[in-house]
Amino acid sequence: MRRRAGAVRDRKWLQQRHLTTTGDFRLDYRPGPGDVLRVIPCIDTIPLTDLIDTFEISAGMRPAGGWYAGLALRSGRFERPMAYFHGSAPPTTEHKTPVLVCTCGELGCGGLLTRITLTGNLVVWDRFGLPYRTDRDYSAFGPFLFDRDRYDKAVRALDAELATDK
Repeated sequence: MRRRAGAVRDRKWLQQRHLTTTGDFRLDYRPGPGDVLRVIPCIDTIPLTDLIDTFEISAGMRPAGGWYAGLALRSGRFERPMAYFHGSAPPTTEHKTPVLVCTCGELGCGGLLTRITLTGNLVVWDRFGLPYRTDRDYSAFGPFLFDRDRYDKAVRALDAELATDK
């Protein structure tokens, strides 16, 4: 069953983001199948799953809405969360990092990728896309800028969460 985009009621929020605006960044943890936890990035308190659903629906993409889930903590890519969320973990062939996956949970099935760039006191997410749906245009989604200290603090909290689960 697909869920509907619900958290982003004001679609103008997506359209009003400017490069000079830094967003609040946090990582939410939600239960997944079995004992797996899902990591869902949130921008300005809104889950990325809801932001991308709203974008796809607003852009008239079909199918759209409810196709994404958080990253599985036990996927092996989270051995070094800081490297992963700095974009320096093994990237895809497009030099992008998966930030959401398909609801099936498999990274290779299809997920939302972004380029993660560190620039001084900022972390930039831009050039979003889907590796298996190259016909879709995500150029109007993002870029999202984050304060580097607050971003790194959120990633360190994820690292601590993983350490307590071992």
